[in-house]
Amino acid sequence: MPLPQPDDLTSLVLRTDFGDEGAWNAVRAALDAADDHPHATYVSDLRFAGVGVQALVAEEAAADEVEQIVHLFLADAATMKDPGHPLLAVDLWDEPGRTFRVPARWFPDISANLSIANMDFAEFADAADTSGTFHGFDQGSRGSGRRS
Repeated sequence: MPLPQPDDLTSLVLRTDFGDEGAWNAVRAALDAADDHPHATYVSDLRFAGVGVQALVAEEAAADEVEQIVHLFLADAATMKDPGHPLLAVDLWDEPGRTFRVPARWFPDISANLSIANMDFAEFADAADTSGTFHGFDQGSRGSGRRS
């Protein structure tokens, strides 16, 4: 079954941790508050509970090309527990499985630029710090992005 398609030019935010409904609501509120315009298509479907990056890459690779998406963001256990709600950005196209963390405050910029193909996933991943988290391009602590 293919991954859900995002609405319009928004990015898919896929919930994989179902342990705390309040945390999920807080993640959504933080992402929505980060910008005046919607940037997320939220999917909370138990079939994705605990799903890993490689399983999502495989599922997307098996989908028809017209149904494939090029990136998504996971709301996993780390997202739910951290007060900055860092989503796990996942490349499904150029370097399938490449990841980096995105705090909620940076999500609108990344989502918008990826959704209109203004920037590539690698540009953001390459700007992630040594922990694999993107904190903007002006932070001076660039790393190579993580692979999961």
